[in-house]
Amino acid sequence: MSDEHCEEQEMEAEALSAIFDDCMVIQKDSQPFEWAITLWPEQQAVDDGGGDDDDAVDAPINHVGIQVLATIPLDYPELSLPELKIEIKKGLTDEHAQELLELAMEEAENNRGMPVMYAVCERLREWLLENNEKGMDDKSMYAQMMKREKEKEREAQKAKVAYESQKQKEELTEAEAEELAVRKRRAEGTACTDETFAAWKERFDAEMELQRRKEEEADAADTKKKGGKGEKKAVDKTGRLTGFQQFSGKMGTVDWEAMEAANENALRDEDEDDDDDVGDLNVNEELFDVDDEDLDDLDELDFDDDDEEDEDDDDEEEEPDI
Repeated sequence: MSDEHCEEQEMEAEALSAIFDDCMVIQKDSQPFEWAITLWPEQQAVDDGGGDDDDAVDAPINHVGIQVLATIPLDYPELSLPELKIEIKKGLTDEHAQELLELAMEEAENNRGMPVMYAVCERLREWLLENNEKGMDDKSMYAQMMKREKEKEREAQKAKVAYESQKQKEELTEAEAEELAVRKRRAEGTACTDETFAAWKERFDAEMELQRRKEEEADAADTKKKGGKGEKKAVDKTGRLTGFQQFSGKMGTVDWEAMEAANENALRDEDEDDDDDVGDLNVNEELFDVDDEDLDDLDELDFDDDDEEDEDDDDEEEEPDI
């Protein structure tokens, strides 16, 4: 046996001791290990001997109990299962012990490859809880008959629960079923075949065509709102493209020849406008004919005397009255 198996078995024994406390006993602490676990329907319960203790009136009573004996193989849990035995502690018969042993082996097989003792003990304790009744070990004809009746009732109850569960599943609404189908399709995906691609392509083209029509209608409405007469008119009255027509994406490809022609027309119009403005001016050239004598007279003017007279006038105005 490898050290890993031994360490794993010791860890399982430690965990079982923490869970079942005094009910877990290690009978042999060397390989192969031997464990003994006592199981009761209720962990916190009183004896059914019938006492007068008032505190025990509402406490659960354990009418049945067993002890599970497990011999741990060297290669457990990876390859083997424990060797199990069932001993009756209280209120059960040998037939019950055999039934519980088969139940324990079935649960162990379901958990093969991992530690199984806790799962086995829990499954056995559930059986004890379901059959925690006084007189389970009574072998009389009447007791056997009552036991069979109770077993029938339990089976009927299980069948009823299963029927109700199945009924709820069948009562799923159509919307819920569709939602489940959608989630399933999203999880599994859709295989891409020629047929599925063709169907998708047809839907896609229809959507694109509808979107294109909506955009054209919106563009037409926008052009009408701005006072235009339609997109087909690419040039204004002067032969030049408008700024909206040049830079908006609604005109498609730019016609460079039309733009150059419009630019030449604009430059030619500017030159003609300049010539017209100069020709229209009525200038009196005689006003600009000045003789040299007139210029000399301007030089002889004494502007300084006039400035001094202006300063004297200002001083007289500033003198206050006394």
